[in-house]
Amino acid sequence: MVLELQNARLVRAVTAKCNTAHYAVPMAEPRSDPILDSINEGVFTVDHQWRITTFNRAAERITGVRRQDALGRQCSDVFRASICEEACALRRTLSSGKPVVGVTANIIGVNGSRIPIRISTALLRAPGGEIAGGVETFQDLSYVEQLRKELESRYTFEDIVGRSAAMQSLFEILPQIAASPSTVLVEGESGTGKELFARAMHHLSPRGKKRFVAVNCAALPDALLESELFGYKAGAFTDAKKDKPGRFALADGGTIFLDEIGDISPAMQVRLLRVLQERSMEPLGATEPVKVNVRVLAATNKNLQQLVHEGKFREDLFYRIRVVYLKIPPLRERREDVPLLVDHLVAKFNRLQEKDIGGVSPEVMARLMEHDYPGNVRELENIVEQAFVLCRGGRIEIEHLPVELRPANAPSGAFLPAMHMRAAQRQMMEAALVRNRGNHRQAARELGIDPSTLYRRLKSAHSTAGPRTLRGRNT
Repeated sequence: MVLELQNARLVRAVTAKCNTAHYAVPMAEPRSDPILDSINEGVFTVDHQWRITTFNRAAERITGVRRQDALGRQCSDVFRASICEEACALRRTLSSGKPVVGVTANIIGVNGSRIPIRISTALLRAPGGEIAGGVETFQDLSYVEQLRKELESRYTFEDIVGRSAAMQSLFEILPQIAASPSTVLVEGESGTGKELFARAMHHLSPRGKKRFVAVNCAALPDALLESELFGYKAGAFTDAKKDKPGRFALADGGTIFLDEIGDISPAMQVRLLRVLQERSMEPLGATEPVKVNVRVLAATNKNLQQLVHEGKFREDLFYRIRVVYLKIPPLRERREDVPLLVDHLVAKFNRLQEKDIGGVSPEVMARLMEHDYPGNVRELENIVEQAFVLCRGGRIEIEHLPVELRPANAPSGAFLPAMHMRAAQRQMMEAALVRNRGNHRQAARELGIDPSTLYRRLKSAHSTAGPRTLRGRNT
C-alpha cells in the first residue's frame, strides 16, 4: 500500500516533468535528462505509435537495454512484458484517460531473465494540453521477490505453509513424530490439510521411499471398505475371479493413511482393532492371517473422545490409534497465515495455469483477512482459483472474488482497505496477546515485531476502535 502511494506520487512528478513538447516525439539523437536520470525508478514515454521517446538511466539499468537502442522502438519490443498483449497498463490509460497505479508484471531482460516490476502510468500532454502519448514508471521488485521467497521457505514445511505460533509448533515436532514408528491420530476440521501433514510425516520417515496409501473411510460402505482395506481371495464371492491385494498389503513397508476414521461402523472398528493389535489381517475368503508391516496414520474431523463417551467409537481402538496426537488449528484461529497462504497459492496457480498474476490488491487482502473460512485452507484455495479464472492479468481485484466476499455497500476510496486492514491487524495482535496470556514481549516475538512496535500499534488501534482496552503483562 505504501509502495503504491509512493509510486502514485512519483508518476505525478514524472508526468509533470515529461509534459513538455520534446518528450512527445522520438529523438534523433539519444539525450539524457539529469532530473529523470536521478530517479531510482525506470521511466519511459511513448507517442501515439507506441514508440519510445524517453528512456532514463534506471530504465537502462533494470532492463539491460541501452538508451540509444530503446529510443524510437516499440515499447513491447523492448520490454517483452507479460501484460503487453492483453492487459497493457499504458493502453488502458490512453483509452480511458485515467492513470494506472501499482500494477505488477514481469519483463524479460536482455539476458533472457525474468524481472518482476511494479508499474504506474499516466497521460503525457503537450504544452497546448493535447494528449501526446503516455508515461510509465516502473520499479524493480527482484529484491522484494527474493525476500518473499526466503520468507516462504522459512515458513514452509513440505507443502504446508504457516507462520503462526500454532503452525510453527507443529513444524518443530513433525520431524520427531515422523522418525518414530508410532501410530498417529490427526484431528482437524475439513479443509485444514490433514492429509498434507500425513504425507509430510511419511516423506520424512524411514519409510519415505515406500508407498503412501490413502483411504477415505467415509466414502465406502462397509462391504466395499472391508475388501478395499484387506483385499480378497479368488472365489470369496461371485465376481472374485482372482486374488486382489488390499490397501494394507499395498502399503507393506510404507504408510497407510485412514482418513475420516471416525465414520467407520462398529463392525469395521473391530476388524481394524485386530489389525492394529496383531499387525496381521485376513483377506476375504482367506483361511490364514497375513502379516503386514505398515505404519498407520489416521485422521478425523470429529472429536473421537466425545464419540467414545457417547458409545459410538470403541475406546480400545481409540487408544490404539491415538498413540501420538496432532490437532490442526482451523484457519480462522491463525489469520496471520492468510497473506502467506495467498502468496503460496498465487505462485501455485501461476505455475499450473501458466499465468503471471502479480498477487492481490489491498482491498482483496482485507476481505480475505476478515473472512471466517468455514472450509478452511481448502476454501481459501478455491477462492484464489476462482479469482485466477476471472483475472486476465495484473493482480486480483475485488470483482474477481466470489460474490459473497464482495462488499455490498462499501464506502469508496482508499479508506476502506485501510480500515479493514487495521481491524485485521488489531485482531491478530489481540489474538497473539491472548495466546501469550497478556505477555507483550512474547506476543511481539510471535508476530515477528519489536515490543515497542506492538505497543504503538495497539495504542493506535484502540484509539481508533473506541474505549475498549486490552491489558497484559510486560514481561
